[in-house]
Amino acid sequence: MREGTALFIVMTLRLAYSLLFIFFLFSCSQPKEEKQSAPEKTDALIYTIQRSFPHDTQAFTQGLEIHEGKLYESTGQNNSWIGVVDINSGTAEKKVVLPNAYFGEGITILNNKVYQLTWQNKTGFVYDLNTFKKIQDFTYDTEGWGLTHDSTNIIMSDGSDKIRLLDTLSLKPVKTIAVTYQGRPLRDLNELEYIKGHLYANIWQTNSIAKIDLNTGEVIAMLDLSALVQQAKMVNPNLDVLNGIAWHEGTQTMLITGKYWPFIYSIKLNKP
Repeated sequence: MREGTALFIVMTLRLAYSLLFIFFLFSCSQPKEEKQSAPEKTDALIYTIQRSFPHDTQAFTQGLEIHEGKLYESTGQNNSWIGVVDINSGTAEKKVVLPNAYFGEGITILNNKVYQLTWQNKTGFVYDLNTFKKIQDFTYDTEGWGLTHDSTNIIMSDGSDKIRLLDTLSLKPVKTIAVTYQGRPLRDLNELEYIKGHLYANIWQTNSIAKIDLNTGEVIAMLDLSALVQQAKMVNPNLDVLNGIAWHEGTQTMLITGKYWPFIYSIKLNKP
């Protein structure tokens, strides 16, 4: 073999090895980049059913709240009311009945006041908790869906992916949070409940409740209640969507119901 030919072969082999090494490095690094950009898996909340209570199948539930041992419920449609519910019978002592012009939505209780939204009237009401006498009206620029509070601000949903924190005096937004699930906006946020530093939200027309980090707006866990929905449907096939969350601090349990549901379920989460 000539010396020039041998040198050519050696140089060719070195070039081939270099190309293979570069390809190897590229192929090894590519999956790491994809893994870093992929959204983290959202935890699934696990629950156990503690018991069930009767619920008024004529109640188009919009809000559920426990305050000082009493269960409060608000409803919508043409028969919108706020009432104190007897948990053992499911019947409500109606405290406020709205005129037909208003479609009632979520409620929350703070500082001895009951706050209530209406759906498309862009008007909310504040009542004295003891007398249920209306104290004031307030307005907002969106639809009204769900209400809760974090002891400092009123927290409101409007059916979009936005959560608004309202000042308790002016009832105007002081902060807006965009909610995302696996990197994408999560719309149809409905009835709300603030539990142990996190916001829980019914997702309208689904069997799921999202657990939301209010600092980031990210959904950090999902609660799938399909089994409860199916169980309730066996009793009332004409029920409507899951909608209603109330937290009982004393028993560390969550009350769950829906529109026209025959039951209110008491459930315990694995990590609320």
